[in-house]
Amino acid sequence: MTNRILTTHVGSLPRPAKLLELSQQRTLGQKFEEAAFEKELKNAVGDVVRLQKEAGVDLINDGELGHTMGWAYDYGSWWSYVVRRLAGVEVSNTGLWATKLTAHTKTPMAPKDFIVGDWPERRDMSKFQEAYMDPHSGCGLPEQFMTEHSPLVTGPIKYKGQEAIKRDIEYFKAGLKAAGLGNEGAWMNSIAPASCARMPNEHYKSEEELLYACADAMREEYKAIIDAGLSVQLDDPAIGENWDQQKNEPSVEGYRRYTKMQIDALNHSIKGLPSGKIRFHLCYGSWHGPHTTDIPMKHLVDLMLAVNADYYSFEAANARHEHEWKIWKDVKLPAGKKILPGVVTHSTNLIEHPELVADRIIKFAEAVGRENVIASTDCGLGGRVHPQIAWAKLKTLAEGAALASKSLWARAAA
Repeated sequence: MTNRILTTHVGSLPRPAKLLELSQQRTLGQKFEEAAFEKELKNAVGDVVRLQKEAGVDLINDGELGHTMGWAYDYGSWWSYVVRRLAGVEVSNTGLWATKLTAHTKTPMAPKDFIVGDWPERRDMSKFQEAYMDPHSGCGLPEQFMTEHSPLVTGPIKYKGQEAIKRDIEYFKAGLKAAGLGNEGAWMNSIAPASCARMPNEHYKSEEELLYACADAMREEYKAIIDAGLSVQLDDPAIGENWDQQKNEPSVEGYRRYTKMQIDALNHSIKGLPSGKIRFHLCYGSWHGPHTTDIPMKHLVDLMLAVNADYYSFEAANARHEHEWKIWKDVKLPAGKKILPGVVTHSTNLIEHPELVADRIIKFAEAVGRENVIASTDCGLGGRVHPQIAWAKLKTLAEGAALASKSLWARAAA
């Protein structure tokens, strides 16, 4: 039991320029010095742990630095890193936005249920196409690995990333030790099955078959992190973001049935693992767009709480979702569970005032109990805002949590 609001974040943190340079060489198959990369990575992980501690973050991770990322804004932080860690997945020379998911074999759960459309069919992108296509608007996606390539499932999926996750754990633990920290509350990210499986498929007979193959494979990574004495955060943008990825708006009921299939696969992947060591991150996609076609949180909250985890992270500070804190006044949070609402966001360069952060925290604390709230960010800050702004946001997060703690505990003592 703590006597204050703890702080954390969602995962990705800024990479040093040298690490990005070496990662890009590695990603593009250029001349590459493995020893130099490993040295830079280990040092960078140590630095990112220390910087989190200095910013006032309580529950610390490795910044996802071990996830292959050759550009500052790169899906590698949470998704494409896994291509190197899965047998049966190859890299195609078709850019992500030209990839035709619907051209591959798919079997929906029922005729009226949701089917994920092709990437360019996102309704938000269709509504604001000029803004998304304008590289100066702030909506356009910068160059990254996925600009020219995308993953493709060509055979049976098996996990082959044992050495990579072993290295990531080793470097993170070394960083924790150097900062005078232990494993308590320390965590690492891993992609959840539904988001992992969002790849063109030339091998499996159905989407569900592919989904469970990813669930079985990724379980090895989840278990390795937990067996090392750390917590694992399962990153799952697909749960919320898929809603936008159909040309015509689907029915809520059909989307919920489809999403339950994905939640069932996730729970299959973590069966028998301790829920107290598992965090789940629900995301609406961290791109800087209008997000007018995001599904309301009220349609997903019960599905999120069905994940066998003790910690639930979700966006709550960006302008499209901040009002949704009110649903927690009516949602019954299961005993022993905690929420990690975003109270600072990656979606603006403005640094939130600590008093605003405190106000946001207090709203959630009043709804579900102060003991059930950990203050967090909306999504990963790495690549989404300038490094200087990212670290300032974590600092204001800690300052706001301190103000909220003072107010909440003073009220209880009165």
